[in-house]
Amino acid sequence: MEAEKAAKMFVQCQKWRASFVPNGFISDSEVPDELEAKKIYLQDLSAKGYPIMIVKASNHFPPKDHLQFKKFVVHLLDKTIASSFRGREIGNEKLIGILDLQHISYKNIDARGLITGFQFLQAYYPERLAKCFILHMPWFFVSVWRMVSRFLEKATLEKIVIVTNDDERLQFIKEVGEDTLPEEYGGRAKLRALQDVQLAPLDN
Repeated sequence: MEAEKAAKMFVQCQKWRASFVPNGFISDSEVPDELEAKKIYLQDLSAKGYPIMIVKASNHFPPKDHLQFKKFVVHLLDKTIASSFRGREIGNEKLIGILDLQHISYKNIDARGLITGFQFLQAYYPERLAKCFILHMPWFFVSVWRMVSRFLEKATLEKIVIVTNDDERLQFIKEVGEDTLPEEYGGRAKLRALQDVQLAPLDN
């Protein structure tokens, strides 16, 4: 609720978007390598109407093309947010992110990529993150996460939940919803790759 700060962020965001996303969106054809990895999944809406984005970190490797990776971050965030529209935008669409670290190895670790994703959220998609759940964090990733956390704002960190026990897992399932959560996480849905999700055109 800081008008001056909000106005400054809005202007910066508009300038950034005009230069980085001149066509208004990032198409699949601009991020082929990132899509081919099938590391992002887009589920249906949670009980509160938030789209669910799942990142399978074991399918991610530090990118050679960092510009394409940044475009991919915009592509996946734009598509995730757009999937919550039901005819019109009401101005407060949020998303739930799930970062699944199961089966990751040292080859999958990409602190720079994680920082980029969260910084894009903070700077260009403010207040879009409802909550981020981190699952199956291995012991060797703890130090990486501590380092990444230093780059995140307090408001962002407060929305991140590292699921470590049964109570937290049950709360995670409840917040996401069994009808939306894939079977491997305790729900009843099937995983849907980001590129397989077709969005209906927005009503005018």
